[in-house]
Amino acid sequence: MAKGGYRGMGGFGGNMGSLMAQAQKMQKQLEIAKQEINEMRITGTAGGDKVSLVLGGDHKLYGLEISPDVIDPEDPEMLADLISAAYNQASEELERVSAEKMNAITGGVQMPF
Repeated sequence: MAKGGYRGMGGFGGNMGSLMAQAQKMQKQLEIAKQEINEMRITGTAGGDKVSLVLGGDHKLYGLEISPDVIDPEDPEMLADLISAAYNQASEELERVSAEKMNAITGGVQMPF
């Protein structure tokens, strides 16, 4: 071993401070992005806009509108399918927008959350 420790590390110690500052900056940006995503509201529709719902970034349902002409007591499955389709549309859009927002911060690197 060389006298004075590990000299092969070069200027790593100086870069470590810079890396830590970048990591803290990224963490702050991610926290802001998560908050923005939670506050988002995405609309999903189905059946030619006969069913419309508002999904929050927190995956909570914030609104649901159903046109009376799609409410058929003889066919409740159709209404259930329309609601599911509207929810799925909104959920897919939420995931797309969330991924774009996070990728803009992380450069596409997958984070463990």
